[in-house]
Amino acid sequence: MREAETYGLEALTPQLEQWRKQGLTVVFTNGVFDVLHVGHVAILEAAARHGQRLVVGVNSDASVRRLGKGADRPIQSELNRATLIGALRCVDAVVVFGEDTPLSVVQHLKPDVVVKGGDYDPLCADPSDARYIVGSEEVKGWGGQVVAVPLVPGQSTSVILDKIRTS
Repeated sequence: MREAETYGLEALTPQLEQWRKQGLTVVFTNGVFDVLHVGHVAILEAAARHGQRLVVGVNSDASVRRLGKGADRPIQSELNRATLIGALRCVDAVVVFGEDTPLSVVQHLKPDVVVKGGDYDPLCADPSDARYIVGSEEVKGWGGQVVAVPLVPGQSTSVILDKIRTS
């Protein structure tokens, strides 16, 4: 089984340079990925189709707590979440980030494409809007693309956790 590497941001830089020398398109997406489900996999597979290398940012445990996902979140540790994401065939690298948003990761990686799920809007330019894709202005500024891919209806961590809690 091929497993993607989990990197610190600085350690990922040489790998990015190598991919760019090979002319490969680097795609970035991010999320909490606390309870991995088919909706996550669909977004990651769709993201991977927008280039040749997919880098996934995973929120650290501390950032998940700050995001207010719930008192019992994250369910799984950042190491477990990063390992699960890295085990997916479509993922080439994983980076865990501690900030509340992936902006510094996007600025450091300078991906060719940023992909988010369809609940985000690549045309939204208002950072206070929940549909805003963090880093979109920066990516567009260096000539990259920002893409939203369709969500799988009925698939969300919140729905799954609600079902577990009421069972």
